[in-house]
Amino acid sequence: MNSVLDELTWRGMIADSTDRQALAGHLAQGPVTFYVGFDPTASSLHIGHLMQLMVVRAMQEHGHHPLLLVGGATGLIGDPKMTGERKMNDREVVEGWVESLKAQVSKYVDMDGPAGARVVNNYDWTSEYSALRLLRDVGKYFSVNRMLARDVVARRLDSGISFSEFSYVLLQSLDFKELHERYGCTLQTGAQDQWGNITAGAEFIRRTSGDVVHGLVTPLLTKADGTKYGKTESGTVWVDPELTSAYAFHQFFLNAEDAKVIDYLKVFSPRPHDEIDDLARQTAEQPWKRAAQHALADDITDMVHGPEARRAAEKAAQALFGKAELYELDETTLGSVACEVDAVTLQGPTLPTVADAMVLAGVVESKSAARRAVREGGAYLNNVKVTDADQPLTSDDFLPGGVAFLRRGKKTIGAVQR
Repeated sequence: MNSVLDELTWRGMIADSTDRQALAGHLAQGPVTFYVGFDPTASSLHIGHLMQLMVVRAMQEHGHHPLLLVGGATGLIGDPKMTGERKMNDREVVEGWVESLKAQVSKYVDMDGPAGARVVNNYDWTSEYSALRLLRDVGKYFSVNRMLARDVVARRLDSGISFSEFSYVLLQSLDFKELHERYGCTLQTGAQDQWGNITAGAEFIRRTSGDVVHGLVTPLLTKADGTKYGKTESGTVWVDPELTSAYAFHQFFLNAEDAKVIDYLKVFSPRPHDEIDDLARQTAEQPWKRAAQHALADDITDMVHGPEARRAAEKAAQALFGKAELYELDETTLGSVACEVDAVTLQGPTLPTVADAMVLAGVVESKSAARRAVREGGAYLNNVKVTDADQPLTSDDFLPGGVAFLRRGKKTIGAVQR
């Protein structure tokens, strides 16, 4: 069997690590306890977090024991950003987010098997530290010169950085030390932007106890042009269906670029090497079939939302483009689709004509363009071809949830909602 490092390397999930040979030897000696942290800066995980959970799953498959840290303490401060100070959220809000993230991280990994995961909260030990104890027991071991040299801090010096965010590295290093002492944790994993925090924690443990621990970071998910992956025009791609519907989630991954789709498959799909290699071949030889995109969207949506929600999302997409009946979709799915196409809420008691509705929905620029689309046979109301641009909508034209879909041609879709 290949080692977990070989598997993660093939899947493109290692950007850097502490001494690779030493880490490989440590993992080969037997099951190790490792941890990855998630700060509650929102009520839901996003797909960047999901990549970290894929590392956890791979480690578990090789018998290693994960600690999933939800940062009830660090979430009150926030890891420094390149762009400016984070908002300090109320303690009650953060506590609610902690509980939400605890439930979410538990969904994606094995909590009960031989390598079952444990969820921990760093507030449990950080709350026991007074300011004086933190300065004496932790701060004494950190060089301000090295802290100033960290990339995120150096870039913020001109615009300003608070002492709270500047000191975040002390708290994350303390987490590593506490987990090392409490659970025998000897490895921390995370995203590439956590490298400085992880190595600082390893150094803190070495200086205070003489013990050698390890770190491993994944690359940031990026598009072909190098920009961050996981953002849409409407915002972050969340795993919570209340924030990103199964339909929107599935569509997002269906639109993955040919140049990067295999990279994403390796990260998010459980398919074996030979299947992914075959999908890579198909993408190179027949990119128009988008076989890899369909595999990616199906696999990750099944994992996050479940097969039933994925099938509903596929049916909704087919119905929107006239390949299935909109009337067969349930109200929840119709509402998700309406949200994704930015359905316009109608004002007043009088229903518009089809031409007016097409303008309101944004599928045409003017009533004359709407009439032209009707004349040319390219205007549709709920997938039914429109023959009279001036016919008013009726109550029967609105699907469950009070939404009606307008389409021009094959791909230009909008909606109005009562």
